[in-house]
Amino acid sequence: VQLQASGGGLVQPGGSLRLSCAASGNIRSNDIMRWYRQAPGKQRELVASITKDGTTSYIDSVKGRFIVSADNARNMWGLQMNNLKREDTAVYYCMLRRLFENYWGQGTQVTVSS
Repeated sequence: VQLQASGGGLVQPGGSLRLSCAASGNIRSNDIMRWYRQAPGKQRELVASITKDGTTSYIDSVKGRFIVSADNARNMWGLQMNNLKREDTAVYYCMLRRLFENYWGQGTQVTVSS
């Protein structure tokens, strides 16, 4: 499975960005679609997850600001990021968890700065 992430960029604090991830094959029923991020000097962290049936989860720091969604028909998922803060600055990665395999997309830079 190949993943292609897109949508990063530079945004001012309080602004919004939407990330997208496209998979090369069909999303399967047990797949988990995830977004990770890695800030400079920090470990990569799981930001949000969504299953094919639409169950979502988020880390506390983005709850109420980020929304993860999936378009199963197009084998894509996205991350709508609202009210962005400077501490959201990081390289964001999409990841597909399939049984015991992890498939990663390339990172996309999100910079929140005035």
